[in-house]
Amino acid sequence: MTAEDLKTPTGASVDELEHEGDVAADFLEELLDIADIDGDLNLDVRQGRAYVSVEAEGDGVSVLSAPDTVQALQELTRLAVQSKTGAFSRLILDIGGSRDTRRRQLETLVDAAMAKLDAGSTQASLPAMSSYERKLVHDIVSDRGLVSESYGEGADRHTVVSRG
Repeated sequence: MTAEDLKTPTGASVDELEHEGDVAADFLEELLDIADIDGDLNLDVRQGRAYVSVEAEGDGVSVLSAPDTVQALQELTRLAVQSKTGAFSRLILDIGGSRDTRRRQLETLVDAAMAKLDAGSTQASLPAMSSYERKLVHDIVSDRGLVSESYGEGADRHTVVSRG
């Protein structure tokens, strides 16, 4: 058995995730060409997922790096990968550092929730967000010594923070 054959926590091999990243990069390169946006793509495998980062220059990146736009492009890219490979994709798309920016925003939301708890609330609800964002929130909350749980279904799924 080679290192490439090893399964990641999501059950996919590193080779499978690298192939997923390659398919995603091909799709995104065509999309950037259509939009006439110059950019470099970087591929990685992180935490059992293909991770595609787009570093673009000029005004195009500011438009593409808005959280809702990144989410929509990520879903389109996942569908393109699924169409090509026949397998469900959980790839993560980052455009112009959008993931780091979103993490900082989520940290601010958790800090506000902590302030509510410090002021006497027993729990604080955060807005609905994607599964990836909820995972980040759970990690941030845990790092701050608090407890979090997700509630709701579909687009209404949100995280509630408490002291435990």
